[in-house]
Amino acid sequence: MKYLISFPSAAMVVTGDALEAASRDSHAVIEDAKAAGVYVFGGGIDERVPPVLVSGDGRVAEGGYPWAPPLNGGFAVFELPSRDDAIAWAARIAQACRCDQELRVFGFDPAS
Repeated sequence: MKYLISFPSAAMVVTGDALEAASRDSHAVIEDAKAAGVYVFGGGIDERVPPVLVSGDGRVAEGGYPWAPPLNGGFAVFELPSRDDAIAWAARIAQACRCDQELRVFGFDPAS
């Protein structure tokens, strides 16, 4: 089963040397996940580029859905045998990033 581990930008309140350490530590956890063969992919939303909303007829409007909370922050997708394993990896990422992580089952579509 695939799991999404993520956090919104506002959760990351570390700065300066602590931010540098969080970056180093979180990259180390991802390297461990890659070595364990459980890392699928990850990244973060580039918040310097504002979203646009694209309709079926190709019209483009600035911004995302006005009624939805903003989508930002970082995420990783792991393939793991159990929710307990997913919780353990999310805890490692939370410790490394110095912020809580949200954990969800990732609805992977093999036909996509």
